[in-house]
Amino acid sequence: MSSEFGEKIKISIFGESHGEAIGCVIDGLPSGVKLDIDEIYADMSRRAPGNDKFATPRLEKDIPHILSGVLDNTTTGAPLAMVIENTNTRSGDYSNLMTLPRPSHSDYPAYVKYNGFNDVRGGGHFSGRLTAPLVFAGAVAKQILKTKGVFIGAHIAQVGNVCDTLFDKNNIEKSLLDKLTASKFSVIDDSVEDKMRAEIEDARMAQDSVGGIIECAVIGVPTGVGGNMFSTVESRLSSILFGVPAVKGVEFGDGFAFASMRGSQANDPYCVKDGKVAVKTNRNGGILGGITTGAPIVFRTAIKPTASISQPQQSVNLQTMEEETLVIKGRHDPCIVPRAVPVIEAAAAVGLLDIMM
Repeated sequence: MSSEFGEKIKISIFGESHGEAIGCVIDGLPSGVKLDIDEIYADMSRRAPGNDKFATPRLEKDIPHILSGVLDNTTTGAPLAMVIENTNTRSGDYSNLMTLPRPSHSDYPAYVKYNGFNDVRGGGHFSGRLTAPLVFAGAVAKQILKTKGVFIGAHIAQVGNVCDTLFDKNNIEKSLLDKLTASKFSVIDDSVEDKMRAEIEDARMAQDSVGGIIECAVIGVPTGVGGNMFSTVESRLSSILFGVPAVKGVEFGDGFAFASMRGSQANDPYCVKDGKVAVKTNRNGGILGGITTGAPIVFRTAIKPTASISQPQQSVNLQTMEEETLVIKGRHDPCIVPRAVPVIEAAAAVGLLDIMM
């Protein structure tokens, strides 16, 4: 499986949802970087299951065990290897999925690609559980980016039909990003949290699920980072963002809204700010020609509703080739958007660090 990312900073993620452990190896990190382990634990906790009544009740502590590459909490320059033990699996809940693939999951295409040897327990290597080591790698990357004056934060822009206030794309303060990264339910307008939770609860009570949008911002990236054609900042970030399960769309700046604009509305005029060239607006999300403009990088990711729902669904018995009704067992989030916020931040951090090294 292609579970590696990066050119200068390479990460490899391994394990399965119900295997003994999951983990990652990060190669290419600079030596001498002092890691704040508590900050890493805080990011891991934001993503971890079992911490909110609206999340899966599968309780995993997600304590990373660093095997190499760190001495006295400082990077040595050697590959950083980390594992997280899986301690709360119920593999019997998935015994029927080898013959009855779940709609909107990887079960059937993986069954064909891997000749029926794929691990379907909890989604195996395709599971959102594999985002835990990605969050670890992102937490490390964020600490290195901070030394370069680069800061990342994201929020729940939408759950179902409930929307949060969006970033002011050309005026994003570090204090706002700090507030968002310190929260387990990250929103800009605190008054929308109860409405979003009500939307999630409505889906849960209907034995259903709901999707949403996560908006992420990066400040402090200097002008001139990135490349054109196939090495654009957008293409590099998109490639790792689409590695996050359930991400089905990525847009930068005003994104798809550009389709209904004229050039006079879409263009970002230049001005002088603090003695430097700047943009008066930031509709392009801090990137032009694939290269950073010095304005905040702003993008949004669309997260599809959790595919595992409790309602009966139609599937096909792969042994008899007859249509059958599938009832999915197990423990699943009615909405993965809140727990996906630190994952999107992590993906952005790993991608940007690789670009900037």
